[in-house]
Amino acid sequence: MLSAVGSLVPSPTIDLGLAKGSIISPATRAALNFQYASLRNINHCPTGMYITPSVESTLVWDAVLFVHKGYYQDSVLKFTITFPNDYPERPPTVRYLTDIFHPLVDPRTGAYSLIPRFRPWRPKEHQIHHILHFIKSTFKEPTLDKLREEDVLNKEAFKLYRDNRTSFATLAKQSAELSQSPSALYDTSGSKKNHSLRFTPLKPNEVDEVLVVLSIHTEGSI
Repeated sequence: MLSAVGSLVPSPTIDLGLAKGSIISPATRAALNFQYASLRNINHCPTGMYITPSVESTLVWDAVLFVHKGYYQDSVLKFTITFPNDYPERPPTVRYLTDIFHPLVDPRTGAYSLIPRFRPWRPKEHQIHHILHFIKSTFKEPTLDKLREEDVLNKEAFKLYRDNRTSFATLAKQSAELSQSPSALYDTSGSKKNHSLRFTPLKPNEVDEVLVVLSIHTEGSI
């Protein structure tokens, strides 16, 4: 059983410009405040996705995606969204901290390609909720089917998906299982694992306490 420390629902009055070590332009700060507050709107933040500004930088948001269906079912994927100083004139970048076998994820760096959806980037049209929904969609078959080789960052994953779907499914399932391993879920001293949304293991009695608070009763419970 896991517990997450972090918040999905932003406060409309939060001032992201006050985050530690932040020196950004007023225009970028206003854009980030607006974009984060907009996640309170219905359907703006995808289900199964949790986001919070990083304590390290105003320009970095930490996120976790829980994948519930498809090839990557049961994956728990940590990633970061990093905004440039001139956002929204240039798009943010996305990097996975959790190792995942996916055509759009560079297996060496965790860099994630937004190109299939945001080519070109249109600062007056594209917003953060568009990016979030695209990220979630790329773990589903309809979006995977539309990927082009020139846009992917993991050629092996792309070719297996195209030519050997059974092998692809096996490797996707393996990476989903590894994403739930203690070394992937729980924070370590390594810089790659630093993340504002943290997971900790719970003892059986702690699980029961959480279920009671959530009014979720298991068989045999009161």
